Amino acid sequence: MKLIFLGSGSAFTVGADNFQSNILLTDQEKKLLIDCGSDIRFSLHAVELSYLDITDIYISHLHSDHIGGLEYIGFSTKFDPRCQKPNLYLSKDLAGEIWERSLSGGMRSVQGDVTDLNSFFNVNIIPRHENFTWGGIKFHTVRVIHVDNGYFLMPSYGLFFEINGTKVFLTTDTQLALEENGEFYEQADIIFHDCETAKFPSTVHAHYEQLVTLPDKIKNKIWLYGYQPGTLPDARKDGFHGFVKRGQTFDF
Repeated sequence: MKLIFLGSGSAFTVGADNFQSNILLTDQEKKLLIDCGSDIRFSLHAVELSYLDITDIYISHLHSDHIGGLEYIGFSTKFDPRCQKPNLYLSKDLAGEIWERSLSGGMRSVQGDVTDLNSFFNVNIIPRHENFTWGGIKFHTVRVIHVDNGYFLMPSYGLFFEINGTKVFLTTDTQLALEENGEFYEQADIIFHDCETAKFPSTVHAHYEQLVTLPDKIKNKIWLYGYQPGTLPDARKDGFHGFVKRGQTFDF
């Protein structure tokens, strides 16, 4: 079982030999795409893969760097007779919005038919506080604080899972919120953490200057990703594993 970072950059990353932070879990037969951003066709091509290789997709939230490539996957697999419909996993509160508010404008009409999300994907809805299983691995969804618009939290979910005895916390896009999710930082053996490095922080991502203040016992578990192009701090010197690079593979 391998985890491959197809990209390790922020939503608006260009150049710098990087793509948006979409991740591929792969075994010999199946490939689970964790988020499917707008540059997915390029990031897959860079590792000599394509829509033909994707069997399963997990969606953490509805920003375009996490769902913008679903049209490419959906249309490509639907009209290629070599493909079966990919399995799509997402939380119940995302499933009700992803089609009507994000995808239907471009995907609702095909020649001779009006479609819905099930026309392109085998939709697997994850109920609140529950999980899904893929490749024999149980994935627990972790509600993270990404965007608080003042009225409610934008639905957004990281993943906590175990592979061959290694407990992994993948934050996806998140602010630093130890009061809400500190237990996962404690339990994990390795953490892949959203990390903004922008000069002018957006406040909806954990910034490096915040993460560097974490206790050493937590920093020692963390790989940083989701960063902006440009010169990066010396993460190893500051106690982290480092910044994940595009194409970096973690073999479990």
